[in-house]
Amino acid sequence: MALDWVDGLLIFLGLLGAYAGIVYALYRAGRIGPERALSLFGPALMVKTRRGRGWLDRVGRFRRFWSRVSDVGLLLAGVAMVVIVGTLIWEGVLVTQIPASAAPSPQEALALPGLNPVIPLGYGLVAIVVGIVLHELAHGIVARSQGVGVRSLGILWFVVPVGAFVEQEEQEMRDAPRRVRGRIAAAGILANFGLAVLFFTVCSLLVSTSVHPNANGAGVEAVLGGSPAANASIAPGDIITSVNGTATPNNQALFDALAKTTGGETIPLTYYSAHLGTSESIRLTLSPSPYTPGRGYLGVGIAPVSTGQFVGILSSPLTSSNGPLAGGVTWIILPLAGLSPIAGPTTSFFHLTGAGAALGSTGFWVTVNLLYWLSWMNLLLGLSNALPLVPLDGGLLYRDFVTSALARLRRGWDAATLDGVAGRLSVLTSLFVVFLLAWQFIAPRL
Repeated sequence: MALDWVDGLLIFLGLLGAYAGIVYALYRAGRIGPERALSLFGPALMVKTRRGRGWLDRVGRFRRFWSRVSDVGLLLAGVAMVVIVGTLIWEGVLVTQIPASAAPSPQEALALPGLNPVIPLGYGLVAIVVGIVLHELAHGIVARSQGVGVRSLGILWFVVPVGAFVEQEEQEMRDAPRRVRGRIAAAGILANFGLAVLFFTVCSLLVSTSVHPNANGAGVEAVLGGSPAANASIAPGDIITSVNGTATPNNQALFDALAKTTGGETIPLTYYSAHLGTSESIRLTLSPSPYTPGRGYLGVGIAPVSTGQFVGILSSPLTSSNGPLAGGVTWIILPLAGLSPIAGPTTSFFHLTGAGAALGSTGFWVTVNLLYWLSWMNLLLGLSNALPLVPLDGGLLYRDFVTSALARLRRGWDAATLDGVAGRLSVLTSLFVVFLLAWQFIAPRL
């Protein structure tokens, strides 16, 4: 039996209490401190080691290559910063127009797998750990390529392992030129975006070469007991391909066809039976709709997109007939539509061929789900780290952007004045970003 969010929250709070007790005991025993193997980073425990620094040196010795790569990261981070802040402002206007019942829940404010109802615990935890570990390694590699020292590497622990870190020499970072600091900060953002593209590409290739709809139509996810569909033996996993002589290659066609029927009318219906593995043609009598007087009612819950559209969204969203932006947004919001992780009746809409079939149905869909969430979480990490919010990478980049702009506009200011003004502007911008994030949850409830 699945845990509801209250049970999940109670379990999380229990684990959090146990974690806090262990950390406190270690602190009282003198095992935690800035120069020790254990130290605190906010509420998280840093488990540090000096091993691995030689590997960073070897990988980072190609200075020219990493400088050029991280310069691309600087440009990408700047664009992402503008896009994400612009999106928050746009959403800030939209949320004033939705009712409190449609407002996001407090759990959705936290991108914690399992606690956030959108992010599954297993896939989400693996994806966030992989994203953070490679994000931090990118910082370390570029830091060494730019001549900035690395003090330690390690694991970041908060109740469970939540990632890794690479601790740079603070004084060397402060003394480094702004361009060098920017390259190091942008490296993590670039790594997350690059990983998002990589995992998406692998997922796309796997789906496009292996997944084929059993039929092109409206997939049935649920059937109401005692309804006309249930009486006709239509079951979850089946695909409705025509209603009353009208083909239903997509959901809208199904809704339009049913809108032309009346309660008590007997109509022909064709569907693919997942249980039988064949296309079935039947006649059934519709009941009166409980929602629209006079209209016929079938009694099925339909998947948010048709079977053909679903394969297209997973394999090539940027070629959507609605345009690349709409296709990309649809790919991102699949979890909100209940279509990721892909499980249950959804997997019955398709059959597998090629390399995918060799994995078996369970292995294939686990692999696709994992690749999707690896891509999704890395995209989220890249965008969130691009926010001009201290202490994120975007906060450091924004402060240096502001300092550089002020240096050109106010040539008479000394370094201390520039740093002070840039610092105050960064704090104000951070507060504005925090307000925009909180506004998404507050505005609909006002």
